[in-house]
Amino acid sequence: MLAYLAAAFLFLAAVLWSSHRLRSLALGLLVGGLAAHTLAFLARWIISYSQAAAVTPPADFGGKLQLVIHQTPLSNFYESLIFFSWCLACLSLIFLHRYAEGFLGVVGGLLASLILAYASLGADSRIRPLMPALKSNWLLVHVITCFVGYAAFGLAFGAAILYLTRAFRPQGQGPGLPLLDRLIYRAAVIGFVFLTLGILTGAVWAETAWGRYWSWDPKETASLITWFIYAALLHARLVQGWQGRPIAWLAVAGFGAVLFTYIGVSFLLPGLHSYLN
Repeated sequence: MLAYLAAAFLFLAAVLWSSHRLRSLALGLLVGGLAAHTLAFLARWIISYSQAAAVTPPADFGGKLQLVIHQTPLSNFYESLIFFSWCLACLSLIFLHRYAEGFLGVVGGLLASLILAYASLGADSRIRPLMPALKSNWLLVHVITCFVGYAAFGLAFGAAILYLTRAFRPQGQGPGLPLLDRLIYRAAVIGFVFLTLGILTGAVWAETAWGRYWSWDPKETASLITWFIYAALLHARLVQGWQGRPIAWLAVAGFGAVLFTYIGVSFLLPGLHSYLN
């Protein structure tokens, strides 16, 4: 968490003072933080597997492999926050490599550190036995695709906030408005593709586990609303030719819907996805 936060501030300083040295230091902190994050995630995976194997020892290699998949640490709120933060850090590094814009490190590092802070302060970190419905290979695919999509939407949100700020106050250091507009669009495309895959794999999983593809569970409904917001953004951009502020505002609204879908619905409304159940 501290490595991500320090990287975000160093990236900001590097942008403000056009310092290649600060940027290199920030990049090193972001990579180091991601490496430590990955090791912690893998350690939790090993512990989760060991605990489950101690209760029900797998009989053969196939059983061990199945147990490894089922014990992927993605099954509760704390683990999902950890993975969400990891996805944000990974995507920000990928975008940094592609575009070499320091503000991407600011957005990725800041969001990743805030999510980790929330996980450490407000979520139960205990490893618990999986519910029977979660013992499915679809869990891994569904959760990964959803959170990669959420992370991409987070980067689009950061670019949109900076776009709106620079549109009102064009003076100052930082990327130009055309580049920010492209980044919003490209991050939104990635997020939309992965959210679509997440919804589809969730539907297949639901049919396998409960005998129906769609049940209008609150999170399913909220996810569909989020999907429509980003579909509207991409339609407006590709078909209507919208650019600039309208697209930026749609990206902000879309990420608000993402946060409500992920956190608000999970705690406020009962359903299969509720973390209070």
